[in-house]
Amino acid sequence: MKNMSIVLLILLGTSVWMIIVFNQTDNKFQQANPQQIQQTKNITSTAYVNKINEIPLPEGYERIETGKDSFAEWLRNIKLKKDNIVYLYDGAPKDRQDLHYRVLDISTGKKDLQQCADCIMRLWAEYYFAKKSYDKITFPANNGTEYNFENYARKQNSCYTHECLLQFLETVFNYCGTYTVAKMTNSVSLSQMRIGDVFVKAGSPGHAMIVVDMAVHKSTGQKIFLLAQGYMPAQDMHIVINPMNTDSSPWYELNEASKIITPGWVFESSQLRR
Repeated sequence: MKNMSIVLLILLGTSVWMIIVFNQTDNKFQQANPQQIQQTKNITSTAYVNKINEIPLPEGYERIETGKDSFAEWLRNIKLKKDNIVYLYDGAPKDRQDLHYRVLDISTGKKDLQQCADCIMRLWAEYYFAKKSYDKITFPANNGTEYNFENYARKQNSCYTHECLLQFLETVFNYCGTYTVAKMTNSVSLSQMRIGDVFVKAGSPGHAMIVVDMAVHKSTGQKIFLLAQGYMPAQDMHIVINPMNTDSSPWYELNEASKIITPGWVFESSQLRR
């Protein structure tokens, strides 16, 4: 089937336009203009925030309550980097620095391993590691092999250090991916979204992103959410902007739209999983 492209013109500010080409065959966006777009205050505030739970809300919204010691609460407390630059695994800054809102203060490693699905597995692992629930750090590979941190640590002379966890995850990232995340989760309707849910398109190419925060409007009940991702090549995890609504960016409105359009990928609403 021939490639079909749709050109979208998006008004970013009073005088700034971004031209996006959507290639229907690979489900990805590509920038038609090679120059980086101008960032506006609606997309990225220059004010520094220390954690995800400090990211400003649109007027009239309040954060959804989370359970104590829950994964949702843990995600909200992830620290953010001060320099707000996305670096690749080799230390070089990513070419485009205008498509993210904030950078998570979580290591990437020195190898091209921790990509999109790997970042989600990394967050799950870090949460259970913090709770010392080592037996729950388990990931099934496509070939049926089960990678379990508890078993790994015991074989390493009962090594339960964070360094040992990262070594274990290198193996996981080598043999697990979007299919693993899809296998470990169940489909959930968009209207039932919770913090910690993931959008997953298993395959090659495939992609995965995670909901790291949510809020609700005090009067209307409208819900909004934040999305974080890793990408290829391996790079710092970051919260993406909302390219379709600069007034509320980086927040996305939770509605019945069939597609969730992010700066680098388009998900179907049916691809939300828990």
